[in-house]
Amino acid sequence: MIQKQYNKIPLIIIQGATAVGKSEFAIKIAKEFNSSIISADSRQVYKYMNTGTAKPTLKEQSNIKHHLIDIVKPDQEYNAGTFSEDADKLIKQISSQNKIHIICGGTGFYIKALLEGLFKAPEIPIEIRQYLRKNVEIKGTEFFYNQLKKIDPESAERINQNDANRIIRALEIYETTGKTITQLWEEDISRRRNFKTVNIILKEDREILYAKINNRVDKMIDNGLLNEMEVLIEKGYKRTDPGMNTVGYKELFPFLDGVHKLAECIVKVKQNTRNFAKRQITWYRKIDFDLTLDSKNIIFSNVFKEIMSKLQEK
Repeated sequence: MIQKQYNKIPLIIIQGATAVGKSEFAIKIAKEFNSSIISADSRQVYKYMNTGTAKPTLKEQSNIKHHLIDIVKPDQEYNAGTFSEDADKLIKQISSQNKIHIICGGTGFYIKALLEGLFKAPEIPIEIRQYLRKNVEIKGTEFFYNQLKKIDPESAERINQNDANRIIRALEIYETTGKTITQLWEEDISRRRNFKTVNIILKEDREILYAKINNRVDKMIDNGLLNEMEVLIEKGYKRTDPGMNTVGYKELFPFLDGVHKLAECIVKVKQNTRNFAKRQITWYRKIDFDLTLDSKNIIFSNVFKEIMSKLQEK
């Protein structure tokens, strides 16, 4: 076991675009270190949503303990701040067992929040909130997303252009403080935690990755994604709920409504998932990773040695 140096807690962090193979890789690492995996996936936190979020299978979860999966219902909010607190508690718990911590997921904002902390959001004056919320109904989400791109392009990159709540939230903070979320985040380093990290990214050629995404969407449909959605609807969950309003689910509602053909909706799922992967790749370009691995050419024994070496260096 790696000894902690200068009281820093060691973390192995595995990141990469959707469908690149993070989960399989993380499971191999966890087995080697006799540890568990803390999921950093903003959609796998939701209960009952298994197929469309590509959760580890029950067999995989029985072999390796996965944390922060299936912890909230689809109609509940879960955000980077909550993840940061939950993951920090788990890390301290796992550290007490003298095990190395493994974080795996494609939600880069969650991992950034864990490593660097999040600024405390200011209280928004009611007049600013009412003004923006009222006008988004009049001018549309696209108008305000374009405003955000001008003001804070970094925030715009990590927010879906159709996510009205997050777009307006970012603009509320700017209108209140005169600073963007990105600026406030960079200024607040007081909550940064005492970790030593080996930050790993898995990469794939763009065309191969997109083909993987398309194939995975087809498998999700074959494996009962539509049935899963029908069960969720029967449980009373709505398309506007935080969990349901996500790529892979929201595009299929027009088929369930009888508005569009299934083939058309599947094309939309694939397109939006590829766009999501593109945003992830853009996010990762700004990060200095300790190890960059080609997902199709991984020699695991070499990677394990590199991880051990990096941990010793830090």
